[in-house]
Amino acid sequence: AQAAQHSIKKTCDAYTTLHANLRNGRYGRPGSKRYTKAKGKPVAFRPQAAQPYDDRMLSWQHEQRTVSIWTTEGRMKNVAFTGQAEQLAVLAAHRRGESDLAYQNGIWYLIATCEIPEKPLNTDPVGFLGVDLGIVNIAATSDGERHCGRRINRKREKDRALRSKLQKKGTKSAKRRAKKYAGREARRNKDINHKISKRIVAEAERTGRGIALEDLGGIRERARLRKPQRTTLHSWPFHQLGAFLAYKAKKAGVPVMYVDAAYTSQECSQCHHTARANRPSQARFACTVCGFVEHADHNSSHNIAHRGWIAWVRGAQSTAPALTLLT
Repeated sequence: AQAAQHSIKKTCDAYTTLHANLRNGRYGRPGSKRYTKAKGKPVAFRPQAAQPYDDRMLSWQHEQRTVSIWTTEGRMKNVAFTGQAEQLAVLAAHRRGESDLAYQNGIWYLIATCEIPEKPLNTDPVGFLGVDLGIVNIAATSDGERHCGRRINRKREKDRALRSKLQKKGTKSAKRRAKKYAGREARRNKDINHKISKRIVAEAERTGRGIALEDLGGIRERARLRKPQRTTLHSWPFHQLGAFLAYKAKKAGVPVMYVDAAYTSQECSQCHHTARANRPSQARFACTVCGFVEHADHNSSHNIAHRGWIAWVRGAQSTAPALTLLT
């Protein structure tokens, strides 16, 4: 009965999602060919689609690292599971709610939901760690650390050329190979963004600082680039890196401030003179007034950190002592 209830719930959720997408215009305007096809086609599930399990259908034995799971042929007991030591510790301490059983590329995965309490927000940071996001350098911090994007950009171009070649080929073996490599670029970008964001948040937490980021909303619409450069910009995963930084910082109690991104690359972090001539090249910053020379991304990150601190101070309550009037 519990499995039947989950099947009904999964079907209802699928149709609720479909109608929400139709209402929000994801499939085009009402009456269009795509809209009509999506609305008239019944929802179908793959035979190996992920299945939800609650605590009545799936029980965990963390010390033995086994699970007891319900199947259509009866309950299977002492099914071993594994993971990294840190993951297993978090699973045992914070698992809540349902788990999903998924089958991908011949491997079974148990996807569990964990609710981890957030640390109290640091309301008195000593400063802000500025983070400049870019394409050549994925992230550059005001501490002088740079996460170079040359390697990931080269692999992205290689994957893009391979996909184009397989699409032109069009044979069964080419389609099979394309399916094998599907999602490889997205998984690589996600892994790199997780590592970078974890390192930045750990440094901000260790030094008692907040994190300042540029507000890059709508950059794809504002940027005017030549056709060969558009693909690079649209495949730039800056939004994902920013989202990872935000949720990891929230978990660690690190404040995050979003600042205006205008002219951060042209402003001098020492005298704050702003001019296009301050950027003689992509990687070099040289102020035409005070003569300050620095790597362009590090100079931008200092400006972002300064703007983050100014925004925080303006929004924070005053800590000055109250005035005492003498009579």
